[in-house]
Amino acid sequence: MRKLENSELDRLSVEDFKEVTKTPLIVILDNIRSLNNIGSVFRTCDAFRIEKIYLCGISATPPHRDIQKTALGSTNSIDWEYAECTLELIRKLQLNNIQVLSIEQAEKSTMLNKFMPKKKQIYAVVFGNEVKGVSQNVVNESDQIIEIPQYGTKHSLNISVSCGIVLWDIFNKLS
Repeated sequence: MRKLENSELDRLSVEDFKEVTKTPLIVILDNIRSLNNIGSVFRTCDAFRIEKIYLCGISATPPHRDIQKTALGSTNSIDWEYAECTLELIRKLQLNNIQVLSIEQAEKSTMLNKFMPKKKQIYAVVFGNEVKGVSQNVVNESDQIIEIPQYGTKHSLNISVSCGIVLWDIFNKLS
């Protein structure tokens, strides 16, 4: 078995990426501290053709050297916007019939493997701060809380890992 060369991967150009149909998912980063995590989220969103990223609160925005280091140019392909207040943003999205899903460990959460997205529904998925998680006021206003099942001793995943797991799962369910 031979590894494929980069030239064999049928990669889209940035211009072509902007024109293709996107996965009906919006990613919201709620006060993410690590610029490397933000860059990784951009790259994951590019991989699954995510519609848009919102960077909220203390989350840094491109261009920044530490974001670029892990984003590998995906800040040019993914549509993104800064919003100062996550809570105001999710309320605005909900008024536009977008379902807000916070990824968090909470009472009455739905396990990710049990969550079945509706094909014609647009979802906004909120990922929280590396230490504090999704802020409680955002959890309170979310339409649903989705939890990633974990079976070890830590019950904690890096935000970029959580993003990869959740986007891959929902992407597959919508495909």
